[in-house]
Amino acid sequence: MLDESPARAAQAILSAAREDIVDAQALLGQILLDGQGIEQDPPLAVRWFEIAAQRGHLMARNMLGRCHEHGWGCNADASLAARHYRIAAEAGLDWAMYNLANLLATGRGVVEDQVQALGFYRHAAELGHAKSMNLLGRYLEEGQFCSADPQAARSWYRRSAVGGDFRGQFSYAAVLAGEGNIEQALDWLRQALAGGNLNFLRVASKELMNATDPHIRAMAEDYALRTAELEHNLSPL
Repeated sequence: MLDESPARAAQAILSAAREDIVDAQALLGQILLDGQGIEQDPPLAVRWFEIAAQRGHLMARNMLGRCHEHGWGCNADASLAARHYRIAAEAGLDWAMYNLANLLATGRGVVEDQVQALGFYRHAAELGHAKSMNLLGRYLEEGQFCSADPQAARSWYRRSAVGGDFRGQFSYAAVLAGEGNIEQALDWLRQALAGGNLNFLRVASKELMNATDPHIRAMAEDYALRTAELEHNLSPL
């Protein structure tokens, strides 16, 4: 509906939100944050997320955390973000588990607690959250705050890759390359390239330059070109 007529869809969502439909209130917050079919208004988005969150909408609560973490429409406050994430995480929302785990792993807004972070990543991964699957795989591969288990790490990387996470695709490609399965590794690297964001591509292109296999190493140029393209798109005219 949003893709077909964003403005008409936005009006329908606004009407439903005013009629006290909680899903519409959460969705209205999102389109106000993004400026999709409606004038972008992050402070008003925060207000609608607050309304929906107070009524028990877990994704609205998670998005309220995101707004406070990043300063979207409000002052940045990682501690407050963590509190919102925890409410939604403890109620069972995988995205909130992932976001809270990120704060716990880096000590932003909370005391750093890698064991607790790992627990939330694991729980979210078991619920099917692809990004958490990749991070759980990293803990297991490196034996960080848990026993090292390369086979379990491989399995989680694969599930993350199949689930569409570009970092999981890159991680799984690295495992496949290490096993000598270069063709499959290249296929996953291409998928990660297609979906990866700028920060990921910057780091990944440097890592690929150090690959031992020449075919894998050659992918560094493709990653660098895509990085340059995205940087150019962000540059002011």
